[in-house]
Amino acid sequence: MTEMAHGAIPRSAGEPLIPKWWRTIDRWSLVCVLALFGIGMLLGLAASPPLAERNGLSPFYYVQKQAIFGAMAFVVMLFCSMLDPREVRRLGVIAFVGAFIALILLPVFGTNFGKGAVRWYSLGFGSLQPSEFLKPAYIILAAWLMAASQQVAGPPGRLMSAALALVIVLILAMQPDYGQACLVLFSWGVMYFVAGAPIVLLILVAGAVVAGGLLAYNSSEHFARRIDGYLSPEIDPTTQIGYAANAIREGGVFGVGVGEGEVKIFLPDAHTDFIIAVAAEEYGLVLVLAIIVLYCAVTVRSLLRLLKERDPFVRYAGTGLACVLGMQAMVNMGVAVRLLPTKGMTLPFVSYGGSSVIAAGITVGMLLALTRTRPQGRMADVLRHRS
Repeated sequence: MTEMAHGAIPRSAGEPLIPKWWRTIDRWSLVCVLALFGIGMLLGLAASPPLAERNGLSPFYYVQKQAIFGAMAFVVMLFCSMLDPREVRRLGVIAFVGAFIALILLPVFGTNFGKGAVRWYSLGFGSLQPSEFLKPAYIILAAWLMAASQQVAGPPGRLMSAALALVIVLILAMQPDYGQACLVLFSWGVMYFVAGAPIVLLILVAGAVVAGGLLAYNSSEHFARRIDGYLSPEIDPTTQIGYAANAIREGGVFGVGVGEGEVKIFLPDAHTDFIIAVAAEEYGLVLVLAIIVLYCAVTVRSLLRLLKERDPFVRYAGTGLACVLGMQAMVNMGVAVRLLPTKGMTLPFVSYGGSSVIAAGITVGMLLALTRTRPQGRMADVLRHRS
């Protein structure tokens, strides 16, 4: 649909791929993503040496691994950003099949690394978390189904996407991984809303989520412990939330100084789930606000560019990818300041982790591909073409 009319931007015949990509890409979003990764490397230099020392490794072992993961993520992001919407759809469907099979086989071949939830495959040199890759792949597949349902004699795509979301949420809840399950359900809800879902249906879904949360609270000790800790009026200073809250409080506006923070010494996940606490303690509110602005810039710019898009698949998929990136960042930082219960969720591009960084690269790469400037034509031309 997006290629049916020309005139929005002149395009020369046989234009090389790289110049065309550079001309049509959202360069500001690309710069923001690179800035986020740079901040992640800076914080990794502060947060990971104490962990490496405890594990008997060289001081910058985790920083070096993160640099390798980042290079891989950058290559994948560039590759995905050069695809057209049809190629993004194909890649998303193939990736979904692979990630979904890997998710199903986790109880058999997966490991929990002593964290209580079987979420990873141990690869010897690292680990793989299928749910990280399943998120962007599911968004692409669900957007395709929703767009196809609007065609004449099309499949019941909305119902199929909802059924898939429910299956994925149930599998993730069994690990348990309620954080990723919430993100999958959130992405489906956002796309369904953009596709024209009635408000009554979304309210019913929200009610079902609340009922599911009550059921999980009564049946899962892991889930109940986290909710009780979140609702407790007092914070145990020896817990992760306690250390993070104290670090944020000590950091103030400008921080205690580079390398002077102490939370990285006591907090086991200072380089992953609670990396924002390291940023707040050593660099203060200034860096935290900068990180928030960068995430907001990528999300809002992408949504604004999608407002001009007439292809339903591109509109739904781009909205889902942009919102899930922003929501994951918001949840991670919300947990650190105790606005939300702990969820074990990384901060995209900033937290340490191969699966997290590479999956974020795929997410943003697909988002950049879908938000590239393409000829749209005038609405009158589109209507005349349809008639």
